[in-house]
Amino acid sequence: MNDTATIRADILKALAQPTRLKIIDFLRDGERCVCEIFPAIGEEQSNTSRHLNMMLASGILSRRKDGLKIFYAIKHPEVLEIVDLAARIMTHEITGRHKLLKAI
Repeated sequence: MNDTATIRADILKALAQPTRLKIIDFLRDGERCVCEIFPAIGEEQSNTSRHLNMMLASGILSRRKDGLKIFYAIKHPEVLEIVDLAARIMTHEITGRHKLLKAI
């Protein structure tokens, strides 16, 4: 049985990949068809589908079918908070390294 640390790690692992972050960024404004997602992020459909399914299984995304189209959406808005916090940390790191290089 998984403990809470393992479950949390699985959620973070589901986000910790560049293609998956591109998908999350693309879904910020709401639900999108998979037919829109893969061209928008510049990935092959099969690769995009694999990442979508992984995030679906981790509880990051929700999916619904409408006829032949499959739509994905961010299941929990907190996911965007996690991604935005990572971006803020990245900005702080880049700024700090830039200041360090200027001091050399």
